[in-house]
Amino acid sequence: QVQLVESGGGLVQAGGSLKLSCVASGSIRVIYSIGWYRQAPGKSRELLAGITRFGDIHYEDSAKDRFTISRDNAKTTIYLQMNDLRPEDTAVYLCGGDIQTSSGVGLNRYWGRGTQVSVSS
Repeated sequence: QVQLVESGGGLVQAGGSLKLSCVASGSIRVIYSIGWYRQAPGKSRELLAGITRFGDIHYEDSAKDRFTISRDNAKTTIYLQMNDLRPEDTAVYLCGGDIQTSSGVGLNRYWGRGTQVSVSS
């Protein structure tokens, strides 16, 4: 099995920063792509940024300029540095990845449970 566990959320004032982490563990053969998403109350889940196994990075417009995705050398932990946070950034932040397990032949999408980010004005 595969687990994705996020951490680093919290309550911060507008203009502040947070750095989120997502650790992937379990029977992982290859992480083809993995990214950060968020879901605010009453809204759909939205992609913020993603990174492929080859290191290609994509940002959605909502994450450009203020958010930075990165990963560790082992490629099992990804980070999201968030700067200049705004009240509208308040949401549950989740990581999701397309992962091939050690015993599998295809890809499956895995999700973490998320970490709450709350930004006060």
